[in-house]
Amino acid sequence: MSGSLAYGRVDRDGRLVEAELPLQRLQESAGSGLGQPIAVPQIATMARLAQRLGILVSRCVIAAEGSDDLDLWVEAKPDNDGVALSVGGWARRPSRGGDEGGERVYDFMRSRGDWLWETDASLKITSIGADAAESMVGQPFGRIFQFVDTGEGLAILEALATRARFEGQEAVVRVSGERVRLTGLPLMDGGGRFAGYRGNAFRLDGEPAVAEPQEPAVDAFGARLEKALRGPLSQIIEQAENIGAQKDGPIRRDYAEYANDIASAGRHLLGVIGDLVDLQAIERDDFRPRSERIDLTEIARRAAGLLKVRASERGIRIDAPAADETLLAMGDEGRVIQILVNLIGNAVRHSPDGASIWLRAEAQDRRAVLVVADQGPGIAPADHQRVFDKFTRIAPSDGAGSGLGLYIARRLARAMGGDIAVDSAPGQGARFILSLPLA
Repeated sequence: MSGSLAYGRVDRDGRLVEAELPLQRLQESAGSGLGQPIAVPQIATMARLAQRLGILVSRCVIAAEGSDDLDLWVEAKPDNDGVALSVGGWARRPSRGGDEGGERVYDFMRSRGDWLWETDASLKITSIGADAAESMVGQPFGRIFQFVDTGEGLAILEALATRARFEGQEAVVRVSGERVRLTGLPLMDGGGRFAGYRGNAFRLDGEPAVAEPQEPAVDAFGARLEKALRGPLSQIIEQAENIGAQKDGPIRRDYAEYANDIASAGRHLLGVIGDLVDLQAIERDDFRPRSERIDLTEIARRAAGLLKVRASERGIRIDAPAADETLLAMGDEGRVIQILVNLIGNAVRHSPDGASIWLRAEAQDRRAVLVVADQGPGIAPADHQRVFDKFTRIAPSDGAGSGLGLYIARRLARAMGGDIAVDSAPGQGARFILSLPLA
């Protein structure tokens, strides 16, 4: 029942007087029952703390149930009758001291000889045990690893799109050329929402593989920028998130909100750094993306899947191409995903709650065309070219981005022999049209 919420109540005397079945079973496994003092020490401590301070307390805890450990997210909210509990997560794993047999879904996180990694909900690395780890924190997962197709397709992309477990995905660490095999398990927060991935990288024997041709390295400015800012910003974000989550104990609500604002600003700055580094790469004279046969509709479905959670939080529906649709084009798969994530992400940002976004693919005059259409406020004809300029935001509602996303997307499309155009008018939504050579 991983991710489900179970509710309960502790009275003012510390007794568990109400509990849904999972919480009741946990209480009973600790040797107690309904109407008796709560016997799970971690939850009992949180209930007492919430009641004493008169504030909501929430944090991750590990509780024992039989021979297993449970990773839980617990919220304890005081009221006149005691403390209301909501307990989520319910990720079961063998206890560190438990039996070695049986299913062990978290074994890969404790294996010797490998290193661990973890991402946040936007698939940016939050911790990693590899060499040069400091420079990797804060970067997108796909920028750290180049995934290797061993002949059965890149299953990891489907797993990432659907927030599913994956294992056995071969990859190359871009900065070192080291070959690894990746396994990952999705993380859920206390409300059952996707919170990222945690996984392991198993080193493969042999010499480091030579990755497929990559974009030329960024120039010295980009390298210095990343080295100087990415590590410190990542540390600021991590500390601010810990404070905001009150992992070290309860604090005033406004202080927690300030900490969350700091973390959000830090993530924004990391995104700007990523855009600037991309800018340095694509503006080099020797920048050449790969040219290979790709299925534009399949990539559109993957990109839509990556943004599905963000869209669903506002009731926005992304209507991707049907599973049986195919449109072959020539381009760089990774760069096309980057372009479509930007276009669909913009559509989500500018669409009203409950709106729809449509992705439509067709062949036109020896071109493979993918249209991203939204129900947002639209763009005046006079601004159709300006939206593709560097550092341009047409309206204050465009947010605090770098203003580079569409510029980079169009440069990438043109480098692959394609283009991006816009068709829009105020009040009529926007249609961004990606075209690539037909395969």
